[in-house]
Amino acid sequence: MKIKKQDIFEKVTITRMTVEGTGLVHIGKIPVFVKGNVAPGDTVDIRITKVRKNACEAIVTEFHTLSSHHIQPRCLHAGVCGGCKWQHIQYEVQLAQKQHFVQHAFEKTIPNFHFGISPIIAAPQPYYYRNKMEFTFCTDKWLTTDELADKNLITNKNALGLHVPQRFDKVLDLQECHLLDEKNTQILYTVKEYAKQSKKPFYDIKNHTGFWRNLILRKSYTTDDFMLILIIAENDVKAIHEAMAYFQKQFPFITSWIYIVNTKLNDYYQDLEYHVFSGNPYIEENFDGIVFRISPLSFFQTNTLQAKILYQTAVQIAQIQSEHIVYDLYTGTGTIANYVAKKAKKVIGIELVDAATKDALQNAQINQNENIQFFAGDMKNILTPAFVQHHGKPDVLITDPPRAGMHAEVIRTIIQVQPETIVYVSCNPETQARDIALLLPYYDLVSLQPVDMFPQTAHVECVAKLVRKK
Repeated sequence: MKIKKQDIFEKVTITRMTVEGTGLVHIGKIPVFVKGNVAPGDTVDIRITKVRKNACEAIVTEFHTLSSHHIQPRCLHAGVCGGCKWQHIQYEVQLAQKQHFVQHAFEKTIPNFHFGISPIIAAPQPYYYRNKMEFTFCTDKWLTTDELADKNLITNKNALGLHVPQRFDKVLDLQECHLLDEKNTQILYTVKEYAKQSKKPFYDIKNHTGFWRNLILRKSYTTDDFMLILIIAENDVKAIHEAMAYFQKQFPFITSWIYIVNTKLNDYYQDLEYHVFSGNPYIEENFDGIVFRISPLSFFQTNTLQAKILYQTAVQIAQIQSEHIVYDLYTGTGTIANYVAKKAKKVIGIELVDAATKDALQNAQINQNENIQFFAGDMKNILTPAFVQHHGKPDVLITDPPRAGMHAEVIRTIIQVQPETIVYVSCNPETQARDIALLLPYYDLVSLQPVDMFPQTAHVECVAKLVRKK
């Protein structure tokens, strides 16, 4: 069957969801990825929007029957905002789809894969779970369906919210958000109204002009710490201080007030200096008595409650003993390294970003973990046989790489130095399966544990344990 762009197919049934968050149907043998608020079992009409070599993309033109898996989204922005695309799918069904993602990734990568994957660990809190949200000011907001139908509804095109998917220049003006904390909506509204009434313009993303640029909120879920970071595109200290003082009166529960001046042509701010207007220059999380100090520029797992479960899972399957040397690759701010330090003889943490390594070292000092050493630089250049010979062969190697997975040279070094146990934490089952396939001639895969870190999205975390073949 030949499918053309703009073709209409009526009353097709969504079979499952994909790792991109879209629905899947088959027209003949051709997979079609359907965008929109669809759930498994929905019967819909679709229109083809893109024809690829071995697949097609489509949008829904009409819903005929909604499956029992399809529910009413909690947020009024569901389906438009890029923050959480699966609010319309029952949480139990979300978990089943993510379990399938992990299974499918390993089955298509590793021949004759018949390993039993443990049931996914559900998040204890499927809403209000994020400890960090980044919002953008914009002069040309994304127009809703109602606004397009009635131009009288468009009174102001300034917006403060999240980018709509695949549009760097369009921001959805948020009226509410159910991902961070329930105070989130109140803060958004107050900051936006103050900015609108000020004499300072919102940031124009295309022309790179304006004053109000970004708002970042960070919250601790194990303490009462709350951080507000204001990113401004003009170095007008008087106006910045006036704004911060006003917000401070409105939100006395916020414990850390930070601002950053970003006059660059891009939104990357991690290389910029931050200024403390008031309060502490950090917030803290506490896992089982281990303190993690998080500065404005620090990375930390965005789901605090589930991150604790993720680390507990990794440590449990690692079975670290007091005489073990542990390597923590891609250590970030040293969360896993500090979490395992008191169980091990020595911990070596390696991380690309120098600033993150400094935060990791500070966390080690706070927790009095004197048996940790941190090294900053490109993983493939640091982790070499000579490095291992100098610092000691790892009994347990924990790796938590970015979505792209591990560099082939890093995998070759791991095979060469032969740690007894590898614990591989991944946010991308496909690259995790690819890397593990390279290790399987030398290691046995003994457990795979999916963890749902990001409810209402298609993302899934997975912890794998490999043991060296005898």
